[in-house]
Amino acid sequence: MAARKGRHALRRLEGSGDQIRRGLSEKLCAVLENRGNANAVFDILEYLESEKDDDVQAAIRTCSKLFKALLEKRELHVGVLPVEDDSMPDTSSAEETYKIWIRHRYNSCVACLLDLMHRSSIQVQDLALETLMNFIQMEGRFPLEKAEWKESSFPRELLKSVVNRLLHEEADSTKLISRFQEYVAYDDVRYYTMTLINDCIARVHQKSKAMVLPIFQNNVFCLISSINMPDDDTLSNFLINQKEIQDDWKPAKRKEHKKVFEKVWMNFLKYRLPVSLYKKVLLILHESILPHMVKPTLLIDFLTAAYDVGGAISLLALNGLFVLIHQHNLEYPDFYKKLYSLLDPSVFHVKYQARFFHLADLFLSSTHLPVYLVAAFAKRLSRLSLTAPPQVLVVIIPFICNLIRRHPACRPLIHRPTAVGDRTSDPYIMEEPDPAKSRALESSLWELETLQKHYHADVVRAANVIIRALSTHETNISELLEVSAYEMFEKEVKKKFKAVPLEFEPVRGLLGRKHDITAEYFAF
Repeated sequence: MAARKGRHALRRLEGSGDQIRRGLSEKLCAVLENRGNANAVFDILEYLESEKDDDVQAAIRTCSKLFKALLEKRELHVGVLPVEDDSMPDTSSAEETYKIWIRHRYNSCVACLLDLMHRSSIQVQDLALETLMNFIQMEGRFPLEKAEWKESSFPRELLKSVVNRLLHEEADSTKLISRFQEYVAYDDVRYYTMTLINDCIARVHQKSKAMVLPIFQNNVFCLISSINMPDDDTLSNFLINQKEIQDDWKPAKRKEHKKVFEKVWMNFLKYRLPVSLYKKVLLILHESILPHMVKPTLLIDFLTAAYDVGGAISLLALNGLFVLIHQHNLEYPDFYKKLYSLLDPSVFHVKYQARFFHLADLFLSSTHLPVYLVAAFAKRLSRLSLTAPPQVLVVIIPFICNLIRRHPACRPLIHRPTAVGDRTSDPYIMEEPDPAKSRALESSLWELETLQKHYHADVVRAANVIIRALSTHETNISELLEVSAYEMFEKEVKKKFKAVPLEFEPVRGLLGRKHDITAEYFAF
């Protein structure tokens, strides 16, 4: 049978969308009923290149029905596909020639669908992806490659083409990847997808010589961060139903998923990332990455390097580093010294301020910390509070009081008699980076007394706590972490007052005399 390729005189259907859909349906029925109508496949495939989305979607649905039926009827060539060439002598039977020809048409359809994943509207992209995943499922049931091993029966090549399209180097695929998430829920798709991501990362970075590729790396992050690792040791949720699962089949084992999960993240993180992506990774690392790694300690270098960067990067690296210290015996002797150095005025204005104070409260929750260390943190926060905005002060003051409640040895900071007097004689050294040398225990929290004269009533109320003896009950600061300046302003605006206090003294004449005749005019 002649290939007809580009020389085929395509007969485009004319008419409205309904007429075109009916025409495609008629051609579909004709092809499936009689092999003599096989050339009508060209007419169906032509509409995959239409400029109208409705026509393209109709063609995709028709192709899906067509090739799913042909796969089920085993009418596609199985094994190594011969090159389609008109000059090639016809040594095969008519049956085999037909199957080879249909297999080539199937490959053309797959190629068109892969192109549509980035060249059309999101509706067409979604439908193309869905159809390709249906083809993967059908190929799993009716393999097109001869394989002796069970693991090879999964159509990795077709999935590889889909993954490579999702991880485009120049086009943003995040919306399409979000659609792909439902397929990654299948254990076999998840496993093979992660192995293919590894191959794609190595190939792209080798070609680009390890340059920063923001779009590609963002696509990779979006895909691997959407992978939810299984909780059960034995897996059974497969896209392609297995009649018999061999003992050494890796997609059915959770430990194998963890190994390839760890590998894909390590390969992704070993290349230089854009700062914005660096932050996204650190945000999810402690919850979505570390718990599912076989050896979480492999991320020690990444986290310590991030912690040493400073600013928001250091803030975000805190949680992952803390997990490694407490759960995996990481030795980081300068951890609290570094945390202490992060306390500067900028910490009150960063995007991750609430997260930082939540973590700082967690890190300082131990009652076994040295007194000098706790006193240094309390004093530094107290000094910084003098220039902090009100929405931060309502968090800092309870935070400091909680530190003193946990460590009664720090109570002299708020009850030292020598604290009253000349503030310039404060022994605390604000510029000292080492909390052990800051002389915080010799000082006092006179800054909190200063805040009792703050213009905002909520701040005054919080600072007045130190007037009386502190209770042993800690304040829950988690409820205060998300309070914004806008919320505080709205709260004040909505307050209703029965009487407004005014400092007003009636005028008593021009010279202040009781019986001054001008007093009547001033009263008026």
